[in-house]
Amino acid sequence: MDDSVKRFDMSLPPRHTKWYLKGLISLLCAPDLIKHKSKLTKTGMEGIEPPYLLLCNHNAFMDFKVAVKAIAPHTANYVVAIDGFIGREKLLRDIGCICKRKFTNDITLVRQLKTTIANGDVAIIDPEARYSLCGTTAVLPSSLGKLAKLLNVPVVTLICHGHHVNSPFWNLHDRGVKPTEAEMTLQFTPEELRNTSAEEINRRLVQAFRYDDFAWQKERGINVKYKKHAEGLHKVLYRCPKCGTDFRMSSKGMKLTCGACGKSWTLSGLSELSGDDGITEFSHIPDWYEWERECVRSEVLSGTYSTGLLDVHINSLPNADKFLSLGQGKMIHDMNGFRVEGIDTEGKPFELLKPPSSLYSCHIEYEYLGKYGDCVDLNTLTDTLYIYPHGSDFSVTKMALATEELYNATLGRIKNNIPGIA
Repeated sequence: MDDSVKRFDMSLPPRHTKWYLKGLISLLCAPDLIKHKSKLTKTGMEGIEPPYLLLCNHNAFMDFKVAVKAIAPHTANYVVAIDGFIGREKLLRDIGCICKRKFTNDITLVRQLKTTIANGDVAIIDPEARYSLCGTTAVLPSSLGKLAKLLNVPVVTLICHGHHVNSPFWNLHDRGVKPTEAEMTLQFTPEELRNTSAEEINRRLVQAFRYDDFAWQKERGINVKYKKHAEGLHKVLYRCPKCGTDFRMSSKGMKLTCGACGKSWTLSGLSELSGDDGITEFSHIPDWYEWERECVRSEVLSGTYSTGLLDVHINSLPNADKFLSLGQGKMIHDMNGFRVEGIDTEGKPFELLKPPSSLYSCHIEYEYLGKYGDCVDLNTLTDTLYIYPHGSDFSVTKMALATEELYNATLGRIKNNIPGIA
């Protein structure tokens, strides 16, 4: 890639939140928390003061607002993906944000987190590293246990409920869900960390991160009245369970429809699906999603998984100033992982390879910025590529599922639909 382009400086140490921003942050977070009647329950937090490590689940931007409420009156350093810094790097640094390129092994981040702890602040991480696609737990990195032991401070989790139902990743419209809930729980004291293996820490954190936003909604009888509640859901539920066809699903209003066989489903205000022909293959959205995972797993195990060679548009984000258009390129995702070919800003050809063993998951976006459609973003330590396939014969959701299944297959540990540590 072009060495003349300025790169984001990941080495700058994290800052304390500026004093004049502390009250402003809380003030800006308050309206949504009040609107959604956000409830926060704390368990085991008596006497726990910074520094500590706070691990949060990730369903919507409101997670951040609840975290601000949860740690008050203290301040934190927040790990944030680089696209969050675009056009506002100074502001985010002054708030206390630490930049991270997703799904990279970056020792710099560990040093930054150690500085946060040394400064006496809260270190906040969203270990799922992306918004949940269907309101259930995403895979967690295997480094969590080692990181917790290295930092040697209390480990706390913050698990929010209702944020995905209110503003799902596939249709961000605010549905007015209330009350939303969150639990802030002490998981480990420093002494417990010292006496617990990294593997056991990982196992317990997986248990702590089990959640299902749609099950939570139904248990509480929260009815969504938004008339376009299903729109965008086909981005997640891309495969028809009746005819087995990929990439022909569409959505409008409260309906999902397969363009191949014509079957349709209606999404209720309780987010339950029902087949309009009287046959309901999956009433629970996450069950449909996990069935898709099983189908992808079968392709991986048979050695047949491939997107084919796709024409793509490529944007680069080397720093927080703006996206750089690299124009048209090619991408394939198959049993060998991702391969991307394009032309860099100097007009030179480049190739980016991401073999299965290098990615335990990947980040995707739906209709990102409203310009080129759905995308996959792939990262190196110095650049982030946003890759937008053309046409309709693909699903970035399927690519994300395949990335996880390829990784597990490479390590010889295909799992049984249980979210966990990568």
